[in-house]
Amino acid sequence: MADVVDEATRSRMMSGIRGKDTKPEMSVRLGLHALGFRYRLHPKDIPGKPDLWLPRYRAAIFVHGCFWHGHDCALFKMPGTRRDFWESKIDANRARDARVDELLAIRALRRLDIWECALRGPGRIGIDTTLGQAASWLRSEEPRGEIRGTR
Repeated sequence: MADVVDEATRSRMMSGIRGKDTKPEMSVRLGLHALGFRYRLHPKDIPGKPDLWLPRYRAAIFVHGCFWHGHDCALFKMPGTRRDFWESKIDANRARDARVDELLAIRALRRLDIWECALRGPGRIGIDTTLGQAASWLRSEEPRGEIRGTR
């Protein structure tokens, strides 16, 4: 299927999508802060510059957009146009996520991935459930966690 807008318009639209301070990220930040968790934002000294770094828990939290990381959920659909470009970009994002995971493990740091589909879309579990699961994981000793919507 052909794109409904010209290439310049699509480029402008895509460049306007934020990498930081997204709505899902802000919801998680505000909610965890309200629950008493304190964190740093995007620290450069932690592999992957996580969205939230909680030093007390040695925990990095990443709030991932399902499209940008090629998540297996209802919110991800590979674009029909420029398919090679998008496959390459999403594969590179996944490879970077795997490298970051290894670097965090080497430093004995914990990692929690919160997927966009947990907060919006047909299988969402909602912000309250997401925050409850995140708080529970933070208080645990689990090295790795993931919060996602239902399929």
